Amino acid sequence: MNKLLAEFIGTFWLVLGGCGSAVLAAAFPEHGIHFVGVSFAFGLTVLTMAYAVGHISGGHFNPAVTFGLWAGGRFATKDIVGYVVAQVVGAIAGAAVLYCIISGKSGFAGLATSGAGVFATNGYGELSPGGFSMMSALIAEFVMTAAFLFIIMGATHKDAPAGFAPIAIGLGLTLIHLISIPVTNTSVNPARSTGVSVIAAMFGNGASVGQLWLFWFAPIAGGIAGALLYRVTKCEKSAK
Repeated sequence: MNKLLAEFIGTFWLVLGGCGSAVLAAAFPEHGIHFVGVSFAFGLTVLTMAYAVGHISGGHFNPAVTFGLWAGGRFATKDIVGYVVAQVVGAIAGAAVLYCIISGKSGFAGLATSGAGVFATNGYGELSPGGFSMMSALIAEFVMTAAFLFIIMGATHKDAPAGFAPIAIGLGLTLIHLISIPVTNTSVNPARSTGVSVIAAMFGNGASVGQLWLFWFAPIAGGIAGALLYRVTKCEKSAK
């Protein structure tokens, strides 16, 4: 249970910190943190919680990471369901707290508005910040999550410099957001996408719910591919 609680807390913080920065930054477009700030916010949530609870649960905070580490031979099959449930519940809780915060400002909490990125939701087509197609979103989420798992597998390998993995992983997630926010508002994390989408739907805007399938399929498939690619790369390196 301590591992599941750590995953709940870590994912809660990721959604509250990362999505919160995006939602609240929108209130101050002339002075806000914009893409760069939001990208760093997501990276910092993972970096800080990886140091805080990574030694308890491994610091996944993301179903795609859990499935990727499983494919990479670093995680047991029997623990997958518990981790994913804890991550999704943590993401919904984080999104709920964020909604409670923004509802304190008159006229700011209305989620009935249409358009891309409402309440930091992810999407493609008309729900993409840059109007990118479903195929663009699918490729971006697959490739970015594959790269993320490749970074995680390498940074946490026993041969990697000790103690620096959270920094590499956090900065890796920052870079991923800098690249892909215009395409999908950046998911690479099914729990993060589900949390804000569920709360948005509860309070007036369920448009993103119909596109959630992509933000489960592409990140998990990409995570598995990235972990397997690292295994192949490491095996080739070890054979020399």
